[in-house]
Amino acid sequence: MNGHATSKHSLPFQESMGLLDEKSLSDVDSEAGHADLESRFTHQTRIWISRAHSCTSRLRSASCWRALFLRTGFFLLPSFVQSRFSRGDLNNNGRDRTLSPTAYLDGMRGLAALFVFFCHYLYTCFVIAQGWGYGEDNYHIMKLPFLRLLYQGPPMVCVFFVISGYALSLKPLKLMRAPRRLDALASTMSSLIFRRGLRLFLPTAISTLLIVLLLRVGLYEWTREFAYDDRYMKNVQEIHYERFPTAAEQMGDWCWQMFNFVHVWDWDIFAGSTAIDVHLWTIPVEFRSSMMLFLVLLGTARVRTAVRFVVVAVAMAFAYHSNRWEMLLFYSGMVLAEVDIIRGVHGDTLTLPTSEHDTTNFPPSTSPPAPPHTRQPTNHRHLWTALSILALYLMSQPDKGGESTPGWVFLTSLIPSWWEDQYRYWQSLGAVLLVLAVGRSPAWQRLFNTGVVQYLGRISYALYLMHGPVMHTVGYAMERRAWAITGTEGAAYNWGFVLAGVFVVPTVVWVADIFWRAVDAPVVRIARGVEGWCCRE
Repeated sequence: MNGHATSKHSLPFQESMGLLDEKSLSDVDSEAGHADLESRFTHQTRIWISRAHSCTSRLRSASCWRALFLRTGFFLLPSFVQSRFSRGDLNNNGRDRTLSPTAYLDGMRGLAALFVFFCHYLYTCFVIAQGWGYGEDNYHIMKLPFLRLLYQGPPMVCVFFVISGYALSLKPLKLMRAPRRLDALASTMSSLIFRRGLRLFLPTAISTLLIVLLLRVGLYEWTREFAYDDRYMKNVQEIHYERFPTAAEQMGDWCWQMFNFVHVWDWDIFAGSTAIDVHLWTIPVEFRSSMMLFLVLLGTARVRTAVRFVVVAVAMAFAYHSNRWEMLLFYSGMVLAEVDIIRGVHGDTLTLPTSEHDTTNFPPSTSPPAPPHTRQPTNHRHLWTALSILALYLMSQPDKGGESTPGWVFLTSLIPSWWEDQYRYWQSLGAVLLVLAVGRSPAWQRLFNTGVVQYLGRISYALYLMHGPVMHTVGYAMERRAWAITGTEGAAYNWGFVLAGVFVVPTVVWVADIFWRAVDAPVVRIARGVEGWCCRE
């Protein structure tokens, strides 16, 4: 299992690692995310500052310490709680904001990140890799197809990669199809490539540095014995990173880990993964795949659409026979993006810069929406609904034992013997079909555009980065306390797990919300600012 986690049931290493992986997740690079990124983060920052000022304006005569304490406390509130203090701002700039045509992709990514967290929360205590009917012990209702997707990490990784391919390709493809816009295309591609490393690796450097700080103050030691106690961690035991004798040694190790983490020289699927947080293995994969996608986009920028489809089809065939499932997903996202452009779902106008100094922004979320879809014929709606059901079933492929699982014996026999990650075969196809079907189903899009799901989309990358350290510190402490109350024998073990989850899940979301505002949002602005400074004449 590559040294990252141990399982008493010999789970495949990829399952023990889980995601999103997000986020990887992946990050906030969908058109909906980019469309809203600069305006949302800049606007939200102004709102938070104004709210903090309004809350402390009455205390101008009070001490600076009291004002600082109040502002800090206000910042630590979740963003959706802060909004309650400013109904006017919310009504004018939150609820009335027009979602971009691809906002549903943010929602899909948000739910995928949440389910990856559930995967990592569950697999330490329960065997979740097998499907319903495998062997004698796998007959729980939650192991049935569809239901298992609520906690199954690997297919969510596939969804992340399809969405990343779609999002990163969308604007370049728009510019390729526009007359005389090669200069704008060159500027866009330069911006995407320049900022990609900063966008992916800077938040992960900060999140792993946070883990180092938690190690030094003793929070990891607080739960170290628990993390490897077979009475509680009955299945996968993730690496609980070691505390070095001195702070200097700890920082030196972190620097070396981050050097290896930015791993672009090896295409092994887990190349660059770090034991500091075993969930981050998808980030180097995301970076390498992004660069390959950009190469294909540049190479086909001036060719006819039909030729570009042929080139991408050849690249996909080559990736398939090379066991590069992640590249298949990125290329599939690119194809879906161009098909949607041809269908006209993104409107007939190109993205306009949000300021005279910015030629690479996606449109803000307040830009005019794309023309509404005409009402689909009933048979078309049924077709896309049926396809989405098929996609969800394929995504439910068990991570282990498919050859002996009812409903999967025949499908597993169709997987080529040379395909290395057997369990990702149908999961990958299912992820592509799901994104395809949701893009043509208004009902699915309404689900992914709801407020709660869009909120999860906004914090998805932060949720991916924060769920590991929160689980290994506060989460394990809550579980220990819960099992001290309920006991660990028989059904009491399950009730203790549920009791802990009542507190662990909100805590992870809360910390992710803070990380999103304190780190993720500023990194987006920093990356854009660094690019602007470097390009300034």
